[in-house]
Amino acid sequence: MSDWKQLFEDAPTRTLEQGAILFRREDRVRSMYLVRSGMVALERPLADGTALTLSVATSGMALAEASLSAKTYHCDAIACLNSKIAFMPRATFRSALRDRPDDALGLIETYAREIQSQRARIEILRLRRVADRLDAWLDLNGEPPSGGWIRVADQIGVSPPALYRELARRRR
Repeated sequence: MSDWKQLFEDAPTRTLEQGAILFRREDRVRSMYLVRSGMVALERPLADGTALTLSVATSGMALAEASLSAKTYHCDAIACLNSKIAFMPRATFRSALRDRPDDALGLIETYAREIQSQRARIEILRLRRVADRLDAWLDLNGEPPSGGWIRVADQIGVSPPALYRELARRRR
């Protein structure tokens, strides 16, 4: 299977400083994006002034892929870290997918894995106890690399102190 990211090989890049906005909710969709480096969150502002994080894209991930068939963005894209983003016009991206079916299938496979991952995360978040959430996450992913526990806390929906207390309990 071909790597769909090759579609962005000659695409221009845009550099975003941490906190910069790539696009806002209701902006017209004109481009497709690939995160080259850094991290970008897709957030939906809520009525109470907070934001709901819908997705976080890191290096090598597509950003706002649902916009492939939308007229406007349904959220804001905000750089969590300094980031480099490759972009191309949506029409160009769609045309490339039609012309390169192996890349289109590669993209479908990537999205299928993302859906599986999100479904697993939803099920983990439904568990009540930190210990149960951690067990489920470890069963699916194995132990994280050094320094990765902070991301595990976020992925299982608990505070880092709560996760560290559970890890300390297990070491005893």
